[in-house]
Amino acid sequence: MKHILSVLVENKSGVLSRVTGMISRRGFNIESLTVAPTEDETLSRMTIIVEADEVGFEQITKQLHKLVSVFKISDLTEADAIERELVLFKVLATPERRHEIIEIANVFRAKVVDVGKNTLTVEATGTPSKLDAMEDLFRGYGIRQLTRTGKIAMSRGAHDHDL
Repeated sequence: MKHILSVLVENKSGVLSRVTGMISRRGFNIESLTVAPTEDETLSRMTIIVEADEVGFEQITKQLHKLVSVFKISDLTEADAIERELVLFKVLATPERRHEIIEIANVFRAKVVDVGKNTLTVEATGTPSKLDAMEDLFRGYGIRQLTRTGKIAMSRGAHDHDL
């Protein structure tokens, strides 16, 4: 099962390496990882997507709690959470077909961020399933390049225990 972990850590060098090293040493693969500073510049939030059974997931969280640089771990897998991902598509776009690609982008509330001689670069955010659907449509035109950020997640509403 895929698990979504939101991990609040110290914003200093070496923390990312310690967290990812601990997970990989136990034989788990990190499917997606995003890290960025929070509203408090001394802290960073890591969103980690990892495939593990319940026993393995429990092992990961217990080991993470032992790391000095880890302040809080939230399991957003089953929680009411907001999940988003960012993707950039560079799509083959001859001048006569550009309007079709722009229309697809508009339907998905995406935007064209660059126009090349024979390509359009489209930026989109949303759920992974939305971005997968866009990718399927753009494949018919020819995707020259694609990059995705990986999933970020946050619990919904105001929770007093959130940092």
